[in-house]
Amino acid sequence: MILSAVRAVVLDIEGTTGSASHVHDVLFPYARERFASWFAAHRGEPAWAELMEELRIHTGDPQLDEGGAVEALTSWSDQDVKAPPLKRIQGLIWAEGYARATLTGHVYDDVPAALARWRQSGIARHIYSSGSEAAQRDWFAHSNHGDLSVLLNGYFDLSSAGGKRDPESYRAITRAIGVPAHETVFFSDVGEELDAATAVGWRAVAVRRPGDPRGPEVAGHPTVPALDDIRLHQRTRRGKEARA
Repeated sequence: MILSAVRAVVLDIEGTTGSASHVHDVLFPYARERFASWFAAHRGEPAWAELMEELRIHTGDPQLDEGGAVEALTSWSDQDVKAPPLKRIQGLIWAEGYARATLTGHVYDDVPAALARWRQSGIARHIYSSGSEAAQRDWFAHSNHGDLSVLLNGYFDLSSAGGKRDPESYRAITRAIGVPAHETVFFSDVGEELDAATAVGWRAVAVRRPGDPRGPEVAGHPTVPALDDIRLHQRTRRGKEARA
């Protein structure tokens, strides 16, 4: 597959650039087991105070204590609720795991080469995931392919952009990166996210990794099994194309 006149790509993580099973089978349980101990270890610190305030606002309970906070976070984790306070504490806990080298972020083998090709051709590279921006940075900085953060220009999450199935989130990213919608390509494994992106003029490519139980195709969107199955061309100022 070839796409021309591309100036920016935005990529999902789970199921697109990294394994969904790694998130659900490794990262989520790792954080869930450490909610209570994280609060105890950081009690009174700025991060603790900010998280407690965010939790009280999100739950609508101004009297929420640590026990209630852990209960709420555990429930959201079990239900995979995309709640910003949950994403914040998961990122904080994972950061400690990455720093201790007890965690690594999973990245598919084709991703580093694709990012390097796009960087070489001058195409901007951004990540957009429901996980916090800090968690995204750690994922790529401590990946199974080493530190890939140098291959990325920026990150967006629920707080900085909004929900991934809301078209307004993609408008917000367009404003932030300064690239016209029609020159931006979004990669995701979720049809509703791709629909939201195309609703505001982005181009979209579905990524369905081999063995995905949902099948090899995403209805209504061109689908590839890996990033090395697509080539992006950036039109230069002189009208020529740089290929990636």
